[in-house]
Amino acid sequence: MHDTDRFQPFETALDADRALAILRDAVAGAEDGELFLERRRAEVLGFDDGRLRTASYDAAEGFGLRAVAGATAGYAHSTEISEAALKRAAETARLAARDGGGVLAPPPAGTNAARYRPLDPVAEQPVAAKIALLREIDAFLRERDPRVVQVSASLANGVQEVEILRPEGLRLTDHRPMARLNVSVIVEKDGRRESGSAGGGGRHDLARLIAPAAWRATAEEALRIALVNLEAEDAPAGVMDVALGPGWPGILLHEAIGHGLEGDFNRKGSSAFTELMGREVAAKGITVIDDGTIPDRRGSITIDDEGTPSGRTVLIEDGVLTGYMQDRQNARLMGVAPTGNGRRQSYAHIPMPRMTNTIMLGGEADPGSVLAEVEDGIYAVGFGGGQVDIANGKFVFSCTEAYRVKGGRVLHPVKGATLIGDGPSALRRIRAVGNDMAMDPGVGTCGKNGQGVPVGVGQPTLLIGGLTVGGAGAG
Repeated sequence: MHDTDRFQPFETALDADRALAILRDAVAGAEDGELFLERRRAEVLGFDDGRLRTASYDAAEGFGLRAVAGATAGYAHSTEISEAALKRAAETARLAARDGGGVLAPPPAGTNAARYRPLDPVAEQPVAAKIALLREIDAFLRERDPRVVQVSASLANGVQEVEILRPEGLRLTDHRPMARLNVSVIVEKDGRRESGSAGGGGRHDLARLIAPAAWRATAEEALRIALVNLEAEDAPAGVMDVALGPGWPGILLHEAIGHGLEGDFNRKGSSAFTELMGREVAAKGITVIDDGTIPDRRGSITIDDEGTPSGRTVLIEDGVLTGYMQDRQNARLMGVAPTGNGRRQSYAHIPMPRMTNTIMLGGEADPGSVLAEVEDGIYAVGFGGGQVDIANGKFVFSCTEAYRVKGGRVLHPVKGATLIGDGPSALRRIRAVGNDMAMDPGVGTCGKNGQGVPVGVGQPTLLIGGLTVGGAGAG
């Protein structure tokens, strides 16, 4: 919160009193609204097949003005941050409250708890040094194993600065850094080619990713996965037990279950979890949370894009549905408190309930004992793309690293495995939960209604009974 007389997060400044007056006029008769200002800088460097293939820098700024009345929202945005543009936006936004009579909802509470430092990974290192690092990664992997035929490495860094002005005069700011390194490898043996990828990142400085020990670990992980896939046999097909590894496999939890626990889908009755509050929706011992307060994580936010401080929301506790993720509008319509999950891709997008870091908490079982319970199935530790139907939770996910398991023994790697099922049923079929909960390395981006936002996932080793596995081999 600031007490200066002018908005000055950008070169183009707005008089604070005039901006507030225009905003108040736009939300007169509405129940909520805000002026969201943003400046964003992003840099992507991509090194592929021995040469620099991508070098881009993007800078953008703008504002979005919103007025909310009931389930209706008027929204206008512009890349021109000026009083004239703000007045034009106000004329559009106020159409949502043209009948008047609304009472403004209480403003969000302020917070002094920053979840990351105000860094700038874009400016942290010279471009030449970043390109040299990518070239070094390429050389390192080619020297590491003669089967390497192609290396792709990229650095994606950015910073987003936002300022939110509320009709009550409350002003909130957030400075959000982001750094990410990704490495992909293709290996070849006897005419067969396979690939592997690894990466990591978060809301921290670039140095954490490009320190020699860090980038080498990422590069070697990508190579390890590629070599595993080089020896993989066709995955079996049929209904069988599936063990999921810790960390990134939580993306299945995010997609198949997490979206169904967002407030808007439940308010509209389009989620598989609609009207199940207080009822058992998962096996005993299963607790799922959404936590945007974890320091430096990719999905963390100090405040959401409406100004609500991020929080730790318990969604499922010991198998019972206890909460949904809410923005301000859906929370008000459902008669509950907002949870700090009102997120938007940019100033050009309207906020909606979105996940931050969605996590299944660990249990008491040793991971080895979880795998020992798999009589006939697979052990999936890496996932690629997937599809989910929010209405019924049905999902299809492809595995990027998986193994055949029989009699509790992990045998050989398999390729071409897909997991098919539905989130509500999978939750009830969890038979064992490991004590090794881990977060993903920091690579997730979530899409919803055409908007993408950075997210995190986490889970322990799990055993799910009776999932359908699609593959080319015999069951």
